[in-house]
Amino acid sequence: MRYLPLTDEDRATMLETIGVDSVDALFEDVPQKVRLDGPVDLPLHKSEMEVERLLTKMSRKNIAASEAPFFVGAGAYKHHIPASVDHLIQRSEYLTSYTPYQPEISQGTLQTLFEFQTQVALLTGMEVANASMYDGSTACGEAVLMACRITKRSKAILSGNLHPHYAAATHTLAKYMDIEIRDDAAKPGGLDDIAADITDDVACVVVQNPDVFGQVHDLEPIAKAAHEKGALLIAVFTEAVSLGLMKTPGAMGADIVVGEGQSIGVGLQFGGPHVGLFACRGDRNFIRNLPGRLAGETVDADGRRGYVLTLSTREQHIRRDKATSNICTNSGLMTLAWTIHMSLLGDTGLRTMAQLSHEKACELADRLSAMSGVELVTDAFFNEFTLRLPKNAAEVVEALAEKGVLGGVPASRLYPGKGYDDLLIVAATETNTDSDLDAFEAALKEVL
Repeated sequence: MRYLPLTDEDRATMLETIGVDSVDALFEDVPQKVRLDGPVDLPLHKSEMEVERLLTKMSRKNIAASEAPFFVGAGAYKHHIPASVDHLIQRSEYLTSYTPYQPEISQGTLQTLFEFQTQVALLTGMEVANASMYDGSTACGEAVLMACRITKRSKAILSGNLHPHYAAATHTLAKYMDIEIRDDAAKPGGLDDIAADITDDVACVVVQNPDVFGQVHDLEPIAKAAHEKGALLIAVFTEAVSLGLMKTPGAMGADIVVGEGQSIGVGLQFGGPHVGLFACRGDRNFIRNLPGRLAGETVDADGRRGYVLTLSTREQHIRRDKATSNICTNSGLMTLAWTIHMSLLGDTGLRTMAQLSHEKACELADRLSAMSGVELVTDAFFNEFTLRLPKNAAEVVEALAEKGVLGGVPASRLYPGKGYDDLLIVAATETNTDSDLDAFEAALKEVL
């Protein structure tokens, strides 16, 4: 017997109260082309054992990242995560009921958040970091909202080489906040002249480094141009390990730094859950406008060290119209995994991890670009680069997969219909062995 607590009359009353004619009207903001036009193509019922068997069979159609030479990046990267990370995140000291509202019973979680904030601030070269965001793309959107609050302006410029998913998330958040977003055109292997576009009404410019094509940039000229116009520079990254080798965004003049922390401690996990990093300058105005929350250190009545939520400008804690963000929580478990992995690595370990990734990418780029008809588009990169192929890149990727090599992301997948059909974005990390590189080189030669 199905449990249906509402009658048709109940539903009609509810719809009338909120002023719509039907349930379908509640979904008018969802494009028609992505809505289901009928029942889900699944059996109506099966036993638990039958479901397990069916889903296991379906999962075997996937090629796991660890089962083949893997060179896919473009926002999520395969790095080695020590087994100790998974073991430690399950310890009872870190267990908390949903979120640490009661510090007296959440000391393990709160201390971890405090350590996480310290690590993120050091990694990005900034003075303050929050207790994490959902992921890099929503952190990017929140950074634009924050910049508009600080500058009292309502226009943002997004570099064309910003990851399209980050740009899309930013557009979504800005749409109902009356913030004007300008997108420059992508420039593989270079950078749009974003500094020349900054006018007196611009709140911020958003630049990714390394960008979506892997190109590394010097942000100092852009920061200088932004500051001369009273605008803020938001620096974005998708590969956190790059900060182990590159000059920090803070040292290059960034006012807000956001990005994806997945590379450290967090597996690919089919795209999520991941962990967003968010850091900024230590000015009081910045701190008061920071989204999410801050964990702080204090002492109790007996002088013993303890941890609390120092600042939570969220609508769960304060009046909604005064909240800086409606983000409900942080990526707590992912934050814990990130902090543990970073602690295990230390400064030397992170630099070594970054150096190995860079060296693997350089060797692979040299090998692949030496092939006839293949051109290296990005001349300065960390562990990700873009190739121009003599064939359709999406078709090449499919052919490589048939040969057991996961050979990157075609740019056309991120920029459909933009004329980038011959561009292939390739990533390499410390997990790629010499035999992986050999397999990629041999397979690409055959396919081309």
